[in-house]
Amino acid sequence: MKQLLVIIASLLFFACGSETNKQTAEKPAATSQPATSQPSGQLKYEKEKNFKKLTQLTYGGDNAEAYFSFDNSKLVFQASNEKWDAPCDQIFMMPLTGTDKGAKPPLLSTGKGRTTCSYFMPGDSTVLYASTHLADAECPDSPRTVDGKYVWPIYESFDIFVSDMNGKIVKQLTKNPGYDAEATLSPDGKMIVFTSMRSGDLELYTMDVDGNNVKQITTGLGYDGGAFFSPDGKKLVFRSSRPKTDEEVKSYKSFLDRGLVQPTNMEIYTCNIDGSNLKQITKLGKANWAPYYHPNGKTILFSTNHHQPSGRVFNIFSINEDGSDLKQITFDDTFDAFPMFSYDGKYLAFSSNRNNGGTRDTNVFLAEWQD
Repeated sequence: MKQLLVIIASLLFFACGSETNKQTAEKPAATSQPATSQPSGQLKYEKEKNFKKLTQLTYGGDNAEAYFSFDNSKLVFQASNEKWDAPCDQIFMMPLTGTDKGAKPPLLSTGKGRTTCSYFMPGDSTVLYASTHLADAECPDSPRTVDGKYVWPIYESFDIFVSDMNGKIVKQLTKNPGYDAEATLSPDGKMIVFTSMRSGDLELYTMDVDGNNVKQITTGLGYDGGAFFSPDGKKLVFRSSRPKTDEEVKSYKSFLDRGLVQPTNMEIYTCNIDGSNLKQITKLGKANWAPYYHPNGKTILFSTNHHQPSGRVFNIFSINEDGSDLKQITFDDTFDAFPMFSYDGKYLAFSSNRNNGGTRDTNVFLAEWQD
């Protein structure tokens, strides 16, 4: 239990969840072929029928939220790894062939503060991510438990930036006091969705890619975060805590006043990009998060621990938008999360604790997908 809590705490903070499959009107460039060899150890489980082949891309440290470039040739991801001079999450980039057995990949963030939720911008020459570096060059404190409860910190020093491929910040998109993070891009590259505290609660907002035209999308009390667009760009899928009882509301507000949230009870929701037609998709209990649309636009992949009485194991499941046809996709016995499809729908990137030699390492894996 202790090991899993450390893994989750290090990865799930501002987890964007999983990204929407960014479909474009133009045919994507040819996809770089992933490495053909696989390291020894357990990679693909017999029940993982949707994985035609599975390749490990990183080796050591905490690596998560790997998202595809528009041309499907690269992944941008966040990682903490002492060997890479990254004591807390920084943004890195790698080809679909992965890192060279643990070699440090190109750093796209400043190397200062803590970062989260990176995403390629149109043209694949810049990336979007949130960072605390303007407030402090050091890693911010990361409380794990408060009042005996597992928590995520919500850093008010997070703002959203755009960086080039050399790690130079070319634009700051948010400058409001308080938390602004968890930004992802629409399939047409024109709109950003992100989570902000500017209303006094953790709500979803959209803005143009230049930071203008900010609109509040959700209004319900609770932590609305980790949002991604549907393949057609008309809907959003996200996770939410949505406290309901007086006790839950009181607890939520008390933690939020201290810059904290409890991620132990979350469900998956969808809505139109203007906030209308809000629907709760899962009603499973426990923690359901990291949602991402299947290329068909009708099915959602997400990570959950609802199927384990202890709540200690997270696997990736799929579910239809109407809440039907719940299916288990991954079967590792510790942690699978952050699923994201390539634009062409051929590959699924996700993070897992499998094949880590009994360590606490979380690595990025690339699956050749089959329905």
